[in-house]
Amino acid sequence: MNAQALLTQLYDTPETDILEQINTLKAELGDQVLILGHHYQREEVFAFADVTGDSLKLSQQAAATDAPHIIFCGVHFMAETADILTADHQVVLLPDLAAGCSMADMADDEQVVRCWNELATIINPDECVTPVTYINSTAALKSFCGEHGGIVCTSGNAQKTLEWSWSNREKILFFPDQHLGENTAVAMGVPDSDMIIWDPFLPMGGNTAEAIEQAKLILWKGFCSVHQLFKPEHAETMRRNHTGIEVLAHPECSRNVCEISDFVGSTEMIIKHVSEAEPGQSFAIATELNLVNRLRIQFPDKPIWFLSPMVCMCSTMFRTDPQHLCAALISIRDGHISNRIQVPHEQKRWAKLALERMLNIA
Repeated sequence: MNAQALLTQLYDTPETDILEQINTLKAELGDQVLILGHHYQREEVFAFADVTGDSLKLSQQAAATDAPHIIFCGVHFMAETADILTADHQVVLLPDLAAGCSMADMADDEQVVRCWNELATIINPDECVTPVTYINSTAALKSFCGEHGGIVCTSGNAQKTLEWSWSNREKILFFPDQHLGENTAVAMGVPDSDMIIWDPFLPMGGNTAEAIEQAKLILWKGFCSVHQLFKPEHAETMRRNHTGIEVLAHPECSRNVCEISDFVGSTEMIIKHVSEAEPGQSFAIATELNLVNRLRIQFPDKPIWFLSPMVCMCSTMFRTDPQHLCAALISIRDGHISNRIQVPHEQKRWAKLALERMLNIA
């Protein structure tokens, strides 16, 4: 049975039977498979994960095991990172190949190479610019950074990577998320006059030669479609309605949201902040809906609200459902692997170097 026919059959099966089948397959396969569940994953899939966490932590955990099959319940760039870091004998699967990331799609290798070449008409980027890519990017961009003396960062170590980058070269090209780069730089005391925005759809990114020469930080015009939806007025409304509430924001949120928040941190940092708070402390959290709902369940003694009145959910992450997870397990059992994520060898070599630079300083 081909993959599409199998999925059709699974969607015609009651979900309770699917969940039971997943449990049976996990027991049957044992240590032959490791299921990774990202924090933003839907609950009915997250519940089957052997390891949960953010994208880098999950990839590192996979690399630390001997499991020959890794099922990454996340999005495409996460599975790529896992393939970069795991051993050659380990196979990484993404249950639904359509599970992408809108932010990662906002900077591709052709655009970044064109940017680099345009910068070269004004400055020598290989001598004075460190390319820094957020881990929410394709393997091709991680590879570009590795080859050009650059580095990868996460939302938790962005400041350390910026410090490292500026210690090596005077300028940074930061992609694909403008907000993480800007929020990190602002927290470090970098003035607005040292930052410019690079729009990949405009010549020279929409900047003058003088602005490029003066800039210390060149921020790619990209964003997370989920975190972009949070607004300052959402925080103002929460504070009016809930005395003493703390507003927590992920640094992928816009600068004007982060600047009025009580705490700004990565997913792991937000979880830690909530877990260590005193019972009764209330929170309004500006990050993905599934994570916020999970925190509400885990900490019933701490009132937790989703900051936005609108649903801000990672729709591509949501594509991974029990049916796709079940299909991935069946493909492993039957020896007909589908949806394998495999980064080309040369690309993997440079991307791994960029990741290792980050891990060495983090």
